[in-house]
Amino acid sequence: MRPKKIILCVDDNEQELSVLKFMLATNGYRVVSASNGQEAIGIFAETPVDLVLTGFSLPQMNGCQLVERLKQIAGHVPMILLGDPQRMSGQMHTADALLAKKNCSSQDLLERIKVMSARKRGPRKGGVPRMAHLEELAVAS
Repeated sequence: MRPKKIILCVDDNEQELSVLKFMLATNGYRVVSASNGQEAIGIFAETPVDLVLTGFSLPQMNGCQLVERLKQIAGHVPMILLGDPQRMSGQMHTADALLAKKNCSSQDLLERIKVMSARKRGPRKGGVPRMAHLEELAVAS
């Protein structure tokens, strides 16, 4: 049996967090949760996480700031930021995906998580950089 992927969910709304945890757990993921940025940073530093799913509105620091801090610790971990695009306008973010909370169905979110948590990060096998490989394809065609 393959080990379950570990997802760190961060949201200050207990109800939304419990719904996310239930949805992910019933779909085969192991979920660790945090209700604020500082708690999330502590968990992230000590737990091997496969993906981070965070809301934008958090106490102490917003989701963009949290993602930026987590990327400094482990930039290879995929991160999804959920929120209201109007509230996030003008905010720079380093998240790998930005999803509108109200327009994103559970199925859409699960599909995005599945794709992003399966994505291999880092150098490709054989040491061939991805860009060089794409350039070779362009020359060959």
